[in-house]
Amino acid sequence: MFRLAYIVTHPIQYQAPLLRLLARNGIALKVFFLSDFSLHEHYEHDFSQTFKWDVPLTDGYAWEILPRWGIGASTPLHPHWPVQGLKHRLRDGCFDAVWIHGWGHVGLRQAVRAAHALGLPVLLRGDSTPGSRIIRGLRGRLGDVWRRRLFEHVAGFLCIGSLNRQFYRQLGAQDDRLFYMPYAVDNDGFQQSCRKAREYREKFRAELRLARGRAVVLFAARFIPIKAPQDLLNAYLDLRQHWKTRNSGTPPYLLFVGDGPLRSELENRSKELAGDDVRFLGFRNQSELPALYDLCDVFVLPSHYEPWGLVVNEVMNAVKPVIVSDRVGAAPDLVRSGANGWVYPHGDIKALSNILYNALKSPAALKEMGRNSLRIIERWNFEADRKGLLQALDSVCDKRAATS
Repeated sequence: MFRLAYIVTHPIQYQAPLLRLLARNGIALKVFFLSDFSLHEHYEHDFSQTFKWDVPLTDGYAWEILPRWGIGASTPLHPHWPVQGLKHRLRDGCFDAVWIHGWGHVGLRQAVRAAHALGLPVLLRGDSTPGSRIIRGLRGRLGDVWRRRLFEHVAGFLCIGSLNRQFYRQLGAQDDRLFYMPYAVDNDGFQQSCRKAREYREKFRAELRLARGRAVVLFAARFIPIKAPQDLLNAYLDLRQHWKTRNSGTPPYLLFVGDGPLRSELENRSKELAGDDVRFLGFRNQSELPALYDLCDVFVLPSHYEPWGLVVNEVMNAVKPVIVSDRVGAAPDLVRSGANGWVYPHGDIKALSNILYNALKSPAALKEMGRNSLRIIERWNFEADRKGLLQALDSVCDKRAATS
């Protein structure tokens, strides 16, 4: 059994079930968090909300909050404040390897240096893609030099998808250091919750005052420019304008789930031009989302940049087709145009509007695409994560033994 230290900024809702599975299956896991803010009620600027996650984040595995230099344990996440005692914890834990999530926090970079000093192989998992390297000129080149030097201390990269793998290769990582550990969600949990929600779908529809039989388009994300909710609203308004001339019957509903600084602007514009056909349901916590996924006929993620987009995984577990922009990192791996959804050029309002029309005019085809979504996502799961992590541990620990 491998003894593995995992270092991550804070408890994350989608990671918790994976960590529980790993701790039960062949890995002696100890998790070190740099902050515990997500365990408490906290304010998130992008959501414009104060809330507490309503799913367990730390059950089922061993964990500890690392103290900060000079201030001890700290709830706020300070990305430039170093942690204390990390090196001796790694030494005393007799770990075989150290798994680190990202490099944006100084504590994560400390972890790379500490593991390297102790001779422990480092596994790195992040969500960067070639599209994330948007800084050009001297600053961009210096950033690449810095990352290359950091990556020299990494024994194995845990790739979340094909674009993430491409990112590491562009920065010099060789194939023998690249291992697939796909970004996945708790498929079984989401499928079970969505099946339960299906039994109450019509009651839920009535609670939301949605007319029976009308199609539903869903957006669920933060209302910030990079998520592009304004693109979806514009595409919907274009669709709605031509719906009666192209098609008989009433147009679909558009449901916006989430919150953020763009909400007032979006609400005012939609109220003026679409009335009650566009609804804003506000922020919904994790346990509330399956019912909304089950309710929709098609889901849209129009982001101008999205490293992955785990909401796509979640919706596919609800047996729904998805429409995403070509800047969504999950697109090459999970979205097959014409089979379980569509990929369109980001920012192309007319293309999105046309896709929505063609999708919604054939309910039977949408249902079949939803079934295809489920077939695809069932193979993109936590078991693949476990196997990928074990493969990486076998490789880096064998190399360590060979050189010791």
